[in-house]
Amino acid sequence: MRYQPLNSSLFVSNRQRFAAQMPSGSLAVLVSSDQIPSNGDAYYPYKPDSNLYWLTGIDQEQTALMLFPDSPNPAMREVLFVRETSPQLAVWEGPRHSQAEASTLSGIHQVMWHKEFETTLWTQMKYATDCWLALNENDRASKSPVLAATQRFSAQLLADFPLHRFHRASPILDRLRSVKQEQELVAIRKAIEITHQAFLEAVQALKPGLKEYQVEATLAGSMLSQGAEGFSFEPIIASGAHACILHYTRNDSVCQDGDLLLMDFGANYAHYAADLTRCVPVSGRFTARQKEVYDAVLHVQRQSMALLTVGCSLDQYNKDSALHMQDALLGLGLITEAEIRQQNPTNPAYKKYFPHGTGHFLGIDVHDVGARFEPLQAGMLITCEPGIYIPEEGLGIRIENDVLVTEAGPVDLMSSLPILTEEIEEAYHR
Repeated sequence: MRYQPLNSSLFVSNRQRFAAQMPSGSLAVLVSSDQIPSNGDAYYPYKPDSNLYWLTGIDQEQTALMLFPDSPNPAMREVLFVRETSPQLAVWEGPRHSQAEASTLSGIHQVMWHKEFETTLWTQMKYATDCWLALNENDRASKSPVLAATQRFSAQLLADFPLHRFHRASPILDRLRSVKQEQELVAIRKAIEITHQAFLEAVQALKPGLKEYQVEATLAGSMLSQGAEGFSFEPIIASGAHACILHYTRNDSVCQDGDLLLMDFGANYAHYAADLTRCVPVSGRFTARQKEVYDAVLHVQRQSMALLTVGCSLDQYNKDSALHMQDALLGLGLITEAEIRQQNPTNPAYKKYFPHGTGHFLGIDVHDVGARFEPLQAGMLITCEPGIYIPEEGLGIRIENDVLVTEAGPVDLMSSLPILTEEIEEAYHR
């Protein structure tokens, strides 16, 4: 693997904290995500199921975890199932973890081959009264026409054991995952460090006439050379008016002299994500108008970051931040007091130039799980990314940092990255 594996003590602790919230007689079972076929005999790059990785540290396909603290057989109380390697697999794709390697990575003593999973689980289910299953319940996820492995497995288990009581593990896992442990923060800081260096290299390579995808290539090359697994999400490299398209990912246009380039990207390290957005002048210098709007966004970011305190909810943070943005748009003359008085409360005036929220949970997934209406806790990681988008001017500016909530107040994990306009201009010459 490219990254330094996290210590198994993290995954041992994660399993203990999860199991402690299950009542007596409960068995929890989690399965890996699918290898997704593309065309021919090829597959898309594999991404492990986030919950399963968080509990085991195993990031390969055909993996399953069974947790049954009350099993009458002590050997069956915590069992990891992994794909059995073979000489043929080793030749074509490379070997998979041995049972000893999987045990070392996960801290689970009982490791079996995946081919034994169904028989072992079906036997243990007969001693359990309750079964806990984890689906993708991220509240940002939309319904997909493709059934995930977790959905298919859950449906099969419900059909095979209709008299058991089944429960949703996701609400427990979501709350546990949203509070980061120190080892997780080490991985996230490493992802941010890699992202920082990649940003500097991209800025130094930027010049008029460069294609957006050439900037993307510089970022990718830098991150991979530093040991990242790649981008934590599909990067947005948007020059000029493209920055007004929130999820622009074509990245195929020319960076023009006088335009700004919006870069929204992050490194993935040990399956933890960084998420950075910066806007930089293609020519190396901001125009007066670009600087005016940029500084307004930066002011909103600073005001919004101060809201990320223990006790505030993510929902309230987004609402209060939007009011700071409303003031900024008034100051820029983009909206008026009359428009605010006459606005539809479900579609406020600021939405014309600021159509998204200010932040989201961050962790294993770039849009990580968490309870958005509950009070924030120390250890939660939230992005702060206000933006102003003015299509009629071909100008879009977003500034994003990753912020750790602590008892002492918000801590900006990206405070060392250039952010002031003069700092960004200086970055061209480092």
